[in-house]
Amino acid sequence: MLYPLKFYPILKETPWGGMRLLAKSTPSPGLPRRIGESWEISAVAGHVSIVSEGPLAGCDLRGLIDEHAGALVGRSIHERFGAEFPLLIKYIDAREDLSVQVHPDDDTARRRHGTRGKTEMWYVAGADEGASLLLGFERPTSREEFLEHLREKRLGEITRVERARAGECFFIPAGVLHAIGAGCFIVEIQETSDITYRVDDHDRRDASGKPRELHVDLAAGVINYGEPPACRVTYAARANEVTRLVACSWFTTNVLPVDRVVERDRPGVDSFTIYTCVEGSVTLHAGMTTHVGTGETVLVPAIIDHLTLVPGGEGTARLLEVFIEGKDRLA
Repeated sequence: MLYPLKFYPILKETPWGGMRLLAKSTPSPGLPRRIGESWEISAVAGHVSIVSEGPLAGCDLRGLIDEHAGALVGRSIHERFGAEFPLLIKYIDAREDLSVQVHPDDDTARRRHGTRGKTEMWYVAGADEGASLLLGFERPTSREEFLEHLREKRLGEITRVERARAGECFFIPAGVLHAIGAGCFIVEIQETSDITYRVDDHDRRDASGKPRELHVDLAAGVINYGEPPACRVTYAARANEVTRLVACSWFTTNVLPVDRVVERDRPGVDSFTIYTCVEGSVTLHAGMTTHVGTGETVLVPAIIDHLTLVPGGEGTARLLEVFIEGKDRLA
């Protein structure tokens, strides 16, 4: 029987990571000190999520898709993606500035790497005072101008910087140059892909003392030099109602503040749904009772058509609700 599934987080040590994700780890003498990412739900090869609770504990996500197919992910989604789980959900803790980078689109990634590209969105779960995000160029530019500014370490003269505050949301299509700044704590929702082209890594070095690899030539061929897209998402959330943040071909994300019992009916919705709790906690009732605390994520199989969400003792919770749009809509 399928039920809402929680997974062990896959923690990634990075040179720019912080301490906020340590709570997700099991204390051990070899615990990394800088955890930059927690992969909440992943089917990336070599980094496949393992169920942590219930009768299916110990099963991995790819095996569950092989066994349950459309009942888990949705029939149309299984037809579209096969055994691949199409989304990767992360928490990112930036103690330092991340590299300036870009991701290829699907066509380019398939041609170059035999994998999918990466369109993504960020929800700012927390941000230090003055924290910021780099999001594309201030104006249309050119490959030559970009390379000149990069070479002369003047990239900041032509890039757009946005202040990051808790609760804000940004959509980053493939091809947009971007970077997460120090002090940001981000929920990232993206296509299942681990392809990143770094163009500036702030002279950081790897564990062996060598400069980390850059991919300037690859990046220069995929960057969007045209009219800068508006990455910031404006929205006004209302308690106990879903508010659309992003809807694109790869995923749809809503925000749902909860301060009382909320019923979510899903008849005919041909998609899994992911809930990640960015504030407070909820108890989710769907045949099996599942507690989802701050920073935790749950995958609701497509076969489940009704949910009851009950906020925790603190009285208020905030959820991100993620699915892939089909013929029927959740909201």
